[in-house]
Amino acid sequence: MLEFPGGLYALTFETADTGHLLRQVEAALAGGVAAVQYRDKSGDVARRHEQASELVALCRRFGAPLIVNDDLRLADLAGADGVHLGRDDGSLREARIILGPGKFIGASCYQSLDLARAAQAAGADYVAFGSFFASRTKPDAPRASLDLLRDAAPLIQVPLVAIGGITPANAPSLLDAGADSLAVLSALFDTPDVRIAAHDLNQLFETESEE
Repeated sequence: MLEFPGGLYALTFETADTGHLLRQVEAALAGGVAAVQYRDKSGDVARRHEQASELVALCRRFGAPLIVNDDLRLADLAGADGVHLGRDDGSLREARIILGPGKFIGASCYQSLDLARAAQAAGADYVAFGSFFASRTKPDAPRASLDLLRDAAPLIQVPLVAIGGITPANAPSLLDAGADSLAVLSALFDTPDVRIAAHDLNQLFETESEE
């Protein structure tokens, strides 16, 4: 099985300005982002295919995987490095059949260790828990606790991704509790300098590994 990279996991913002999106993601990659997830819930199929394909090429330049959120068909058509599926987004086993063994499959497990166990058994390459903190993207999302990460760490052998309202101030608590990767959107892309924001967040992982 592939090893999903630990570290900073950038979640893209939705925009019709493909050039702006690519510039911002490039800055994040230059700052040390380890993986990128393309998220766009619009119905603009052509735009989504263009953006996903362009991001695949950009991420390849930096050696980072590009994961498509929720859309297995788009991940396949764009040649992405994997797909991230929520509870209602289809079967992990189906995704593995379609994408093959050389692609990443991630699973949203919300606040449930049982979902994480099931996802791992179904072949997920990583599992994501959240929302850990208040998030502007999903303000009403139920909260996950740090104890969930502590409980999952010895039981789940694939990387643990934490998501939801993550900032430089609260990120260390997630890493201390056992998170391998931090999925961030606002803490990267709602800042004056995306590259510096990515660099500063990335430093937290280096600090953690030295302790």
